[in-house]
Amino acid sequence: MNASELFWGDKYMENGQKVSASMQPMDRYDVGHVQEVIRQAHGELRHLLHQRSEIMKRIGTVKQTISGLANLFGDGVLNEELMELVDRKSSGRQPGFTKACRMILMQAGRAMNARDICDYFQQKMPALLARHKDPMASVTTVLNRLVEYGEAQAVLSNGRRAWRWVAEAPVEAPASSTEAGLIA
Repeated sequence: MNASELFWGDKYMENGQKVSASMQPMDRYDVGHVQEVIRQAHGELRHLLHQRSEIMKRIGTVKQTISGLANLFGDGVLNEELMELVDRKSSGRQPGFTKACRMILMQAGRAMNARDICDYFQQKMPALLARHKDPMASVTTVLNRLVEYGEAQAVLSNGRRAWRWVAEAPVEAPASSTEAGLIA
């Protein structure tokens, strides 16, 4: 191999033979093996994404439970770390916009559209809303991002797009003690 061949980008195999321009890199590998690795990786990715979704639902349920208990008994039942984990820590300043949207949706216990959330901001945190040129667009962007994170779910409510906090479906209580497996 001479300098001009290196300069012009001619390629050589490890044994020094010149690689033909028509020979693709995949021609040198067992494509079946590569496809099998890709198939397995795809299956694992799907499994992991499903697990993440289930974990996010569980996290949503636990956060909602803790938040509901704090609503009933006061924030004093929560320690500092827990207050932060459920987005209730009062640091003396307004929470970030995404954090506030997350908190509103979590505490609502129902699906909310972007207008509902903007109205809530206007009533409770107008300064936070005032920093946005187009509040509806900002709220919608954040809500869609929460969907991507697996924290919220987009739904139809009264024919309009709305979002709800992702939580596990509540477990239905048995109608009678015999259904619960209790013997009188």
